[in-house]
Amino acid sequence: MTEAEWREFATAETRTGTLAITRLDGRPHATPVWFTLDGGDVVFTTHESSVKARELRRDPRATLCVDDQRPPYSFVMFEGEASLSDDLNEVRRWAAEIGGRYVGKEQAEELGERYSVPGAILVRLSVRKVVAYKEMTA
Repeated sequence: MTEAEWREFATAETRTGTLAITRLDGRPHATPVWFTLDGGDVVFTTHESSVKARELRRDPRATLCVDDQRPPYSFVMFEGEASLSDDLNEVRRWAAEIGGRYVGKEQAEELGERYSVPGAILVRLSVRKVVAYKEMTA
């Protein structure tokens, strides 16, 4: 895919991403996340008590994979390094943006408020590499 194609693919519909990180003992950890793109970053929220936050603080390397499980199958994979922020104004802004994408604009502000509580974390995955393929079985 071209950059324009993978950007459109990643943000089309309500596809979730699967975030992959490595635990301290080397075991992989993968979890679904709601996300959006902001320039060269993938942005999502979490809580400071989550495995995601704990392990990204220790090792910021991560991969987020977004796929279409319907034929002819396509995917985009973002590799990068994460930075974490506990600025609740930023968490609120991005939680509303992301929430609006997944549940509708009419609920965006409500979700921004709900998810911007003490302990909430904004994660920015600074993308270093993108691997993207479309229509793999076409």
